[in-house]
Amino acid sequence: MRKNWFISASAFICGLLFGLGLLMAGMANPAKVLGFLDIAGLWDPSLALVMVGGIVVTFIAFTISKKMPQSLLQTKFNWPDATAITRPLLIGSTLFGLGWGLVGLCPGPALVLAGSGAIEGLIFVVFMLIGFRLADVVQARLS
Repeated sequence: MRKNWFISASAFICGLLFGLGLLMAGMANPAKVLGFLDIAGLWDPSLALVMVGGIVVTFIAFTISKKMPQSLLQTKFNWPDATAITRPLLIGSTLFGLGWGLVGLCPGPALVLAGSGAIEGLIFVVFMLIGFRLADVVQARLS
């Protein structure tokens, strides 16, 4: 019981830190994200620093984690097995990128905005959930 509580509390704290990081970096501001993606117009390169910082921290964390026999809270790490670039991966990545480029939001920042009560975040999350369901239906029919 105590271990489950500690895992849940750790996940909650990590989620709060992630959301705070998105807010502080400006990732929850669609105009800032669209400014970063507009390399032919009024490009705002400030999010590139956020990206580089995230890559450095993630690289260090993964390097350390790969050397550990188990995680701090679980018995083993659940590393992904799939390494192939598949058609569904390419389609999903393309749709993700198009959506991000069109509205300046992706799921993490949209959840932060929705949690703050911002209408654009709430609308995005509703349509994201519809998209999840639609993807399941399409995938089931294609299988």
